[in-house]
Amino acid sequence: MVLIIGHRGARNLWPENSLHGFARTRDLGVDGVEFDVHLARDGEMVVIHDPSLERTTAGAGAVANRTARELAATPLHEGGGAGVPGLEAVLDIFAGTSIELHIEIKTDALGRPYDGLEKRLLDLIDGRQLQERAILTCFVPDILETVRRLSPRQRVLASLDRRSAEMLGGLPAALDRFAALGHCLVAVEKGLLMDSYALCLQRLGGASLGAWVTNEADDIATWLARPIRQITTDRPDIALARRRGAHPVA
Repeated sequence: MVLIIGHRGARNLWPENSLHGFARTRDLGVDGVEFDVHLARDGEMVVIHDPSLERTTAGAGAVANRTARELAATPLHEGGGAGVPGLEAVLDIFAGTSIELHIEIKTDALGRPYDGLEKRLLDLIDGRQLQERAILTCFVPDILETVRRLSPRQRVLASLDRRSAEMLGGLPAALDRFAALGHCLVAVEKGLLMDSYALCLQRLGGASLGAWVTNEADDIATWLARPIRQITTDRPDIALARRRGAHPVA
């Protein structure tokens, strides 16, 4: 069975990376949820995709220039007044469930890794006993290599699209680098994966391979029929309906 991962919660259904969206996504019955982590100015971990505030909130400027309290008071667009959530609050939404937590490690507004973010995440995962459910994800191989150096048994997932593959010397070289991590899942942007499916399947095996972001009913059905581990989608409601064999939601 192909696993269904809600992307940024389910950003085509509810405000992305919002507590409301995460709660609604949890209640859909997804297998996993994907969300993004930055460091605030005070060192607290917060959940937002972009390194700046303009696209998804009423604020402006870099996430890293605000404290967690200031970010919590910065309203999300169409969020009913709710602000940027802290990571602990997001994890509380999924407490007591078996839902996989795909936690993407982001970089700052200048593309730099946050100092010590990997260690903070690993400590939190350990403290909450989430080792079996948490998967740390990133586009940047150096960051995943740091995670593995700090915690050799931590589950990791590498994300790939055409741009990141080019920066790593092409798709074969990128796959080789991530394979060197050992037991590394790889989620490939769906267009790139369609063009390189045979290569990815040969190099990784279906049990380590995912497709993102699949949102249309027919596209979802195509990938659900492939021997891959997971799809990441902004419309997990459609994906769940398709997997059940039901008529997809409009």
